[in-house]
Amino acid sequence: MKDKPKISIIDVTNRDGVQTSRICLSKLQKTMLNIYLDEMGIFQSEFGFPLTHHETNYLNANLELVKSKALSSIRLGGWLRATVDDVRNAFKLVPHLKHVNLSISTSDQMIINKFKGKLDHKSVIKEMTEAVKEAQNLGADSIGVNAEDASRTKMDYLIEFAQNAKNAGAQRIRYCDTLGFDTPFSIYKRIKLLADSVNIPIEVHCHNDLGLVVANSIAGACAALDAGVDAYINTCVNGMGERAGNADLVSVILAIKYGSGMQDYLLDAKVDLKKAWKICKYASYAFGVPIPINQPGIGANAFAHESGIHADGALKDRRNYELYDFEELGRGEPEIIETGRKITAGEYSGIKGFRNVYDKIEVAFSSDAQATEVLELVRYANVHNQKPLVDDELKFIAKYPDIARKIFTMAP
Repeated sequence: MKDKPKISIIDVTNRDGVQTSRICLSKLQKTMLNIYLDEMGIFQSEFGFPLTHHETNYLNANLELVKSKALSSIRLGGWLRATVDDVRNAFKLVPHLKHVNLSISTSDQMIINKFKGKLDHKSVIKEMTEAVKEAQNLGADSIGVNAEDASRTKMDYLIEFAQNAKNAGAQRIRYCDTLGFDTPFSIYKRIKLLADSVNIPIEVHCHNDLGLVVANSIAGACAALDAGVDAYINTCVNGMGERAGNADLVSVILAIKYGSGMQDYLLDAKVDLKKAWKICKYASYAFGVPIPINQPGIGANAFAHESGIHADGALKDRRNYELYDFEELGRGEPEIIETGRKITAGEYSGIKGFRNVYDKIEVAFSSDAQATEVLELVRYANVHNQKPLVDDELKFIAKYPDIARKIFTMAP
């Protein structure tokens, strides 16, 4: 008997989230997000751009973390344009890359007004299929094909495009609501027709230009499952992303677990919502973007009650005014803030202060030489991040100094 189809999460914070205008992440911060996503049981992280040279060392270093099982189960996927040249060059720069998404525009709007005669509908399909075959030849274990602007693409052409991708060897189609144009009603109808027609797993990639990103993501995933195929929802931590953002990781998981009518839809069993508080706080610090107080599950007011009627009801039985428990998101433990003397490790730290910092986080060094090596890397890390390091970053550098060195190294 065929397994019941399920919803898995492909988080794209390290690819789409970092494309948010006017903010960025360091390569160490991107690495920490991959570690936290792995701890959270997320299926795959779209960890960057294999053709972008300042990403090369970071990408290869993170694939070493996969090989050594430091990243225990998460898959790392790269984003490429769907061209043979891009695929070939990507595998030269990142030879151990195993998972890719190949992207090309499919709507009339973009084929006519973006490609400006360089490609037409027929050559878009030709470029894509040749790129898929080349990725297979170079050893890709999984290939997703992205239909950019799928929500504004004519359905007959979208079906033809997807069928050709499947025939060429793609494992899934990414339906991109690139402009946040869909509604839950339209995306359900379109993905259901696409999945019924092609019988291929669907990745749902939505944007929040109309404020519908989570609803659209869930509706699209339900359509795929109703058609009998697996669904993959693209998310970003804290809803980061271009313009108004992508689907918020925690909101999507909460909607699947607790939304009305969602009980018959399976979520990847590895997802551990208890890691939500940790990853969301870290992403907020790394991006330098505060979490809104009304953010689902994570915001400061997500479990706050002031109105007399609400407070009384919540105290009698939390289910009166809370759909889910704050403990399930890893919340509820007291957090200690140091208000006295504080020794920190920065780009100008000396060995005595540095050792004090590591003693407090219970990291011991086997020799003075090892401590000196890690101190030098911590100095570079502070320059790299341009902000104080958190304890997990300090621990990572001490545990994986060779990987850290590669992450900090770039050559223009």
